[in-house]
Amino acid sequence: MRQTRFMSNDAFIEQNRLNWNNRAGLHAQPNTGYRLDRFRDDRSLLSDVVDFDRRYLGDLTGLRVLHLQCHIGTDTLSLARLGADITGLDQSNVSLDAARALFESVDTPGRFVESNVYNAVEALDGEQFDLVYTGVGSLNWLPDVARWGHVVGALVRPGGNFYIREGHPMLYAIDDERDDRLLQLRYPYFETIEPLTFDNDETYVDTGGVKVTDTRTHEWNHGIGEVFMALTNAGLQVVTLDEHRFLDWRMVKHQEERDEIFYFPDDQIDMIPAMYSIAATKPA
Repeated sequence: MRQTRFMSNDAFIEQNRLNWNNRAGLHAQPNTGYRLDRFRDDRSLLSDVVDFDRRYLGDLTGLRVLHLQCHIGTDTLSLARLGADITGLDQSNVSLDAARALFESVDTPGRFVESNVYNAVEALDGEQFDLVYTGVGSLNWLPDVARWGHVVGALVRPGGNFYIREGHPMLYAIDDERDDRLLQLRYPYFETIEPLTFDNDETYVDTGGVKVTDTRTHEWNHGIGEVFMALTNAGLQVVTLDEHRFLDWRMVKHQEERDEIFYFPDDQIDMIPAMYSIAATKPA
């Protein structure tokens, strides 16, 4: 890791887009990555992410739902399978090509829009939605959470809802490269002007040994208070804020896997939050 200077946020975001274009091609490969054939073979299958989140979402039947940063569409498809009239938005054209192909392969209607999150209102011609959904692993790619909040607020219709589950900023602040079991702070908890810049030729799912080629990424942490205020300052009312003791991926080496979910050992499980869920509504 190193701090990067003298680049604009647009340049950081563009580099992240290239990285995700590369990742998306690997994630969509058959028999590796997200194992997309599972969703084709079982037309009722939901992603683990949405299967957990559904308890916060309520009945989606007939609702117009927008999935921000939808990647290759497995969570997006899962929302559609819960009854949503679904739109997915992502800045990675490779991700969207994979998502469209997945939807077509299972005869499921869905719309996909290529856009940076910050330009979503314009890309969607000001359309508003009953639910705006953001899945886990998204906010850390965005430099300005207050600006993100205003985008979300503009996309939710009056009387509509917003939901996000995300890695906890306390988790993102710890040293994830230690070989021992010590939970030690290394990175900022709060949003910073300069990103944390990483070079990594691996991704978080099996790729059959194929490496990522656009390896550089830029990330920002956002404190819980910053996220909360970004939403409330955009006119949303937070109705749920839950912190979770588990992760969808292995963050540190000594986490324990149970049914593809990762936990800290029993003597550490109450020491640090791993993820959080926020549900909010926009007054009618």
